[in-house]
Amino acid sequence: MLAALLDNPGVMIVTVGALVGIAATLVGTFLVLRGTSMLADAISHSIVFGIVIVWLLTHQQSGPLQLIGAALTGLLTVVLTELLINSKRVRQDAAIGLVFPLLFSIGVLLLNLHAGNIHVDTHTVLLGEIGFVWLDTVSLGGYEVPRALLSMGAMTLLNALFVGLLFKELKLATFDAALARALGLAPGVLFHALLLTSGTAVAAFDAVGAILFVAFVIVIPATAYLLTDRLTLMLAIGVAVSIGASLAGYGLAILWDVSIGSMMAVMTGVCLLLAFLFGPRHGLVAQAHERRRQRRLNESRTLAVHLYNHEGTPEQGEENVARALREHLLWPSERAQQAILKGLDEGYIERHGELLQLTATGRAMAREILAPGRE
Repeated sequence: MLAALLDNPGVMIVTVGALVGIAATLVGTFLVLRGTSMLADAISHSIVFGIVIVWLLTHQQSGPLQLIGAALTGLLTVVLTELLINSKRVRQDAAIGLVFPLLFSIGVLLLNLHAGNIHVDTHTVLLGEIGFVWLDTVSLGGYEVPRALLSMGAMTLLNALFVGLLFKELKLATFDAALARALGLAPGVLFHALLLTSGTAVAAFDAVGAILFVAFVIVIPATAYLLTDRLTLMLAIGVAVSIGASLAGYGLAILWDVSIGSMMAVMTGVCLLLAFLFGPRHGLVAQAHERRRQRRLNESRTLAVHLYNHEGTPEQGEENVARALREHLLWPSERAQQAILKGLDEGYIERHGELLQLTATGRAMAREILAPGRE
């Protein structure tokens, strides 16, 4: 059965895509929460510089040295960015925009000048081709296993161990860096250690390229962030969205005969759009519903106070009628009618002919609203 799964191109493509998404989400979540998610984009491009430098020094195109070189380049990107920010001359976004194009362009120039005959090119780095991961295999225990499956499985495990073992420290450093510093946790070191997982980007190059990696490391955590305020649930949602985007992206790409990696990236965007529209708290629909609920609540409170202020006065017959809501409160007829019907349904007003009167519940509501202003 295992051999059949390993020989199934669709299963391998979806699995590798899901692993890239999960590995990226585990670290990308903390970058999004810290407001530094674009550093992932910067690192995913600038580590081309590290890859070329390692090749020039060792002539190794893959392996641990390439991961170390990529990690150090990622750290260099962060350090240079922070130096520019600390100079107080440029903002964070401008600093990122200065550093990563510089390192990326130097890497591309070195690649073209000194390493033009090796299997690293800008097209592969940026776009990748996840549709071919099942062809590049290594023999392991008598099975032909896709190389990308092993590398991304290892990076996913490494990132999961890193986040799992340092979860409390990462959480504290993310939400309260001052407290983490006071407790001796060195949030800056933790943050730099988090960015050393730029090795994930290197492992993802041949499989998905930098573009899809950026979609996974930024868009998926952002999607989860729109759906929940709990960190553990945010991570779980990110994992689920990674799997769903890989499955849906592969299926639609086969159906429409388009790029698999591009369709997976599109599906992360679709997930983000759905979360943006229908998120339970931050979605546009939920916010519109909440604004409508607050408006109706304010109308009910205004109606209760208006009736209470004129109750038992000579003006009651003129003020506590539907016409007064339109003329004196300047409410449109439809708005006044809806407020009255809501009050009748909720039982805090009664209607006696044209006269509107508060019930005991309505008087208690009005007194509660007016009490703070009368103290």
